[in-house]
Amino acid sequence: MMQCQLVSSIHDIPASQWDSLFESEQARHSVTVDQPDNTQQQPLAYPFLRHDFLAALEDSGCTQTDSGWTPKHLIVIDSEQPDHLLAVMPLYLKHHSYGEYVFDWAWADAYRRNAIDYYPKLLSAVPFTPATGPRLAIAKQMDRQTVIEQVVKFLTDYCEQYQLSSWHQLFITEGEAELWAQAGGLTRVGCQFHWFNRDYRDFDDFLASFNSRKRKSVRKERRQVIEQGVSLTRLVGAEISNEDWALFYQFYHTTYLKRSGGTGYLNREFFEAIAANLGDQILMVKADLEGRGTIACALCFFDDSHLYGRYWGCSQEVPGLHFEACYYQGIEFAIERQLQVFDPGAQGEHKIQRGFEPRLTYSQHGLTDPRFATAVDNFLKEETPGVKAYQQDCRSYLPFKKAD
Repeated sequence: MMQCQLVSSIHDIPASQWDSLFESEQARHSVTVDQPDNTQQQPLAYPFLRHDFLAALEDSGCTQTDSGWTPKHLIVIDSEQPDHLLAVMPLYLKHHSYGEYVFDWAWADAYRRNAIDYYPKLLSAVPFTPATGPRLAIAKQMDRQTVIEQVVKFLTDYCEQYQLSSWHQLFITEGEAELWAQAGGLTRVGCQFHWFNRDYRDFDDFLASFNSRKRKSVRKERRQVIEQGVSLTRLVGAEISNEDWALFYQFYHTTYLKRSGGTGYLNREFFEAIAANLGDQILMVKADLEGRGTIACALCFFDDSHLYGRYWGCSQEVPGLHFEACYYQGIEFAIERQLQVFDPGAQGEHKIQRGFEPRLTYSQHGLTDPRFATAVDNFLKEETPGVKAYQQDCRSYLPFKKAD
């Protein structure tokens, strides 16, 4: 018999079982591709749900009650074999909506105006990371729909028992969203901009797919960076020194201070932990200015099929440098590694003219108050056509040559 339980720390779940379930989950959705000879043969899993990644967030204090992220990870066990995990899912008790990238502030305000608490709520997501991927990892022998229905019932009952407003699951795949919707969840769509590798030989081959004007614009943008005396270096894993990490954190920290007056969601301890434990899946792009040394860094993660752009910081503004470090260098890396998709992060219509295509994202939501559930359902029915129309409009601005 299946039983759902919550645990208060990622360390309460054996790393081997957690990682094994998510590696199997990723394999279910992945397409096998030939890897170039210079890449590692060991399969690289979706990095943001590796046990080490979530442990780094938790141990550094980035996901603790003081930060508004109380770990409540979900496990599904066999009651007759309680040490045997049938499914696992990252889960947090959230006391705000920061760091989620699926914005429900209006929903929270509606609760407030009706004198009802919206927070805390239950959230299944990768903290501070709007990257689509697996969320509920289910053992191969289990029927997926049955497990999902059991989890939805458990989450709903838990919210009702502890007077929580809602549960949410963010940035799941379209197929998984359909299964959750069948189990009673409300589907919300968003739009991001991703780059797709159509078997490009190199960056020039990619640019050959552009119309002439947009191709010249990108080349001019890249040439401008070089002409200002900036050189770019891509480093992976052990190639990234302790000094590089110290510089990166300094840039990340000061860039957040300039942008918002805050220090950023992540601290030095988190970056030190991922450098030690996930370095084989990290790409750092360094920008050096002639006579000044390193002035900027961009940080990406990757697995066997995807590159994920995550963090950026600089000590000196140089025209075009952000696009070069965060986008063009990533595209070159993805082509070299034969990665299929480059997900550079949330938002950013400026990505369209650089070859990043609009793609829908999916999340699932369950609200315990039937009045608000109906209101949100009606809202989503009105919002979804607008998001899809926005996606289609964005397609019309892509830089690619028109088909005959």
